[in-house]
Amino acid sequence: MTHLAILPILLPAIVAALLALAGRRDLVLARTISLASAAVLLLVAIALVVGASDGMIRTYALGDWPAPFGIVLVVDRLAALMLTLTAGLALAVLLHCANGWDARGRHFHALFQFQLMGLNGAFLTGDFFNLFVFFEILLIASYGLMVHGGGAERVRAGLQYVVVNLVGSTLFLFAVGLLYGVTGTLNMADLALKVPAVPPADHGVLRSGALLLLFVFALKAALVPLHLWLPGTYANAPAPVAALFAVLTKVGAYAIVRLSTLAFGDAAGELAWLVTPWLMPAAMLTLTLGMFGVLAARRLAGMISFAVVGSVGTLLIAVALFTPQAIAAALYYLVQSTLAAGALFLVVDLVGERRPALGDLLAPGPRIAQAALLGSLFLVAAIAMTGLPPLAGFVGKLLILDATRDAFNRSWIWSLLLTTSLLAIVGFARAGSVLFWKGGESAQNAAVQPARAAVLPLIAIGLLLAANIAWTLGAGQVLGYLDAAAIQLFAPAGYIDAVLGAEGGNE
Repeated sequence: MTHLAILPILLPAIVAALLALAGRRDLVLARTISLASAAVLLLVAIALVVGASDGMIRTYALGDWPAPFGIVLVVDRLAALMLTLTAGLALAVLLHCANGWDARGRHFHALFQFQLMGLNGAFLTGDFFNLFVFFEILLIASYGLMVHGGGAERVRAGLQYVVVNLVGSTLFLFAVGLLYGVTGTLNMADLALKVPAVPPADHGVLRSGALLLLFVFALKAALVPLHLWLPGTYANAPAPVAALFAVLTKVGAYAIVRLSTLAFGDAAGELAWLVTPWLMPAAMLTLTLGMFGVLAARRLAGMISFAVVGSVGTLLIAVALFTPQAIAAALYYLVQSTLAAGALFLVVDLVGERRPALGDLLAPGPRIAQAALLGSLFLVAAIAMTGLPPLAGFVGKLLILDATRDAFNRSWIWSLLLTTSLLAIVGFARAGSVLFWKGGESAQNAAVQPARAAVLPLIAIGLLLAANIAWTLGAGQVLGYLDAAAIQLFAPAGYIDAVLGAEGGNE
């Protein structure tokens, strides 16, 4: 386990460079290397989850430089969980793309690996400057993936995505500058020690830096009113890329949880839980607008994009309670909603391929090939996404509702979750009916055949849905891990001791 912590960053970085140099002219070679790398990455992530299950927080100090002066990677239960989710989703997306979709651009696999490097680095890093670095890697790689295959609408949406995120990056630098100016550190563990010691005269500057940093994380998470970039970006991105992007908003939510529980928790004194006053109302508004967007969407990809916005709102409602029970419920919901959104975006790609004239437009058209099979896959994924029983979406929402029993605004939260779930059900039912069961007046007796066989894409969707079902069936065992992860987050002393007590060694 000594050097296992760095592999989720090192492996995709090496593979990406190799693919950029040697794999761009041989698609089969690039595809094989990329798939093998993703499979190994998943095995490494699972090994890290197993290792983190004992409650020990492991650190890796690059170059044996001691914290807080050197770069430290930290693996706890939460980080290991996010690594596993990312690797599993990435492997499914690559399987989908290996059926010929990846031939639409020469650098797809290299960019994909750089994206994984950025995601994994964001989950593992122990300081905010390197979090900024990994955010920038994410931005560059995700823009390249988004415009994969070309198209005016895609380029326009990509430009909007880059501009918004560049503004976020600029604000990120301002935020870390303010934090460093007041505390003299950007190491997360060291910051947790320095924040309570900041003199009252500097609290205004510290509060400004922290809120600015949380603003950037809210932008990454697509929290209202900072969500406007997401529907257009995800709806216009290639569907398999949008499936991978389902985990991008979770990076912002992860960063909010990490910063709040570690540096601005109970030990922060006057600055404790400074995000709470605005996070709950923003999350509730995000859920509301997201589900109304599901009803109003005219394209399947747009509908799923708004569903992702709504799922962010649901997730952050639980996070905003800042209790171990609520955080555990949020983590359970986070995993299942990401898997469901990924599966739905992959379905979008197959639907669009079978309706060349209409694409994913929510309008009746000729009967599509494999309509019964695709409709069944869509139905299972929609059940998970909307929170209908018996899948994990229903369990996740029940857990969140249960976690709000002692909240002063529980009646508002319960009403909102139940009402927006109904809106989502209506929206997804309408989409499924139009695409898979209705035919227009010009519908043909013979189904429109796809340009290529869809064995691997169907397997990829099946794997994501199987993972969601397994998440449901294993809820008892899973919740034991998630409860422990939440408790670990609310006991930051263990994180601080692991990072600052490492003496520069790799544990």
